[in-house]
Parts: sequence; structure tokens; C-alpha cells
Amino acid sequence: MKQEPPAAQRVLRFYTVGLLGIGIQLGALAILRYLFGLQYLAATVLAVEAAVIHNYLWHERWTWRSRVVAGESLSARLLRFAKFNLTTGLVSIVANVGLTRLFVERVGLPLLVANLLAVATASVVTYLCGELLVFPAAGIESRHDGHTPYLPAILRGRIGRGRTRTGR
Repeated sequence: MKQEPPAAQRVLRFYTVGLLGIGIQLGALAILRYLFGLQYLAATVLAVEAAVIHNYLWHERWTWRSRVVAGESLSARLLRFAKFNLTTGLVSIVANVGLTRLFVERVGLPLLVANLLAVATASVVTYLCGELLVFPAAGIESRHDGHTPYLPAILRGRIGRGRTRTGR
């Protein structure tokens, strides 16, 4: 396994990829809605999925590359992509559709502004999905060396319970 970068570096990488993904999502949303006339919620779902695919490819190769095993089989990579889609993708789609609708219909915001706010709102949850579920660090509950944050162990309820699975 490669050297694990500090948590702050992973977060910075996550949001850098996310900014590029926002460009993909807003561009796809604008094209689908205003060029092809697709209903705005259907266009939102498709635009989010385009960003999810883009973001997964970058996260696998950059954000969490230290957690990807070299020479991994295609089936292992496809399984991880499916897990990404079922966690981060699902959270993104549900949050984006629900919040975009709320911001457009109740608050009266323009579609692209509403969608941008929805992305920002969902970003913390999508980071945690990637960090904890899709690209988990091996032995994360016992590694508190400054490179792995306590947050994943706290969320798993493993701090303060004595010995970890590794016996340390």
C-alpha cells in the first residue's frame, strides 16, 4: 500500500475534484435543460450521474489512490465503482433532486444557483461516503499517527472501547 497522505490533503483533493465535477454537472444540466428541453428534475439526475462518474475516476486515481491496490482486477474496480454509485451517487442524486426542487420551487432561486447550493450541501456526506465506505483505509481504527483522522473511528464507534481488532 502506498503512503497515506494527511487527511487535509485528501479533503483538498476531494474538493478540487468536486469543483471540476460541479463544472461537469452544471454544464450537463444546462445542456440537458436548455438545449434539449428535458424536465429540470430529470436533467438534474442525469447531470449528477455525469459528475459522479467523472468524480469517481479522479478520486480513484488521485484523492484516494493510496488506498487502491496496484494490479487490481477489473471486477474489483467495477465493484468499487458500483459501491461509489450506490453511496456517493445515491446521496448526490437524492440531495440534488430534493434540494434543487426545494430551492427552485419554494425559495425561487434560478435552477443553476439552486443546483450549486444543493451540491455544496451534500458534499460533506459524499466525502464521508468515499472516506469510510468506498475507499476505506486498512486498519483505520488503529492508525492515529497524524495521517488518518479520528473521525472515521469515531463514526464506527471504536474509540474508547479499549483494544482494536489488531490488538493494539
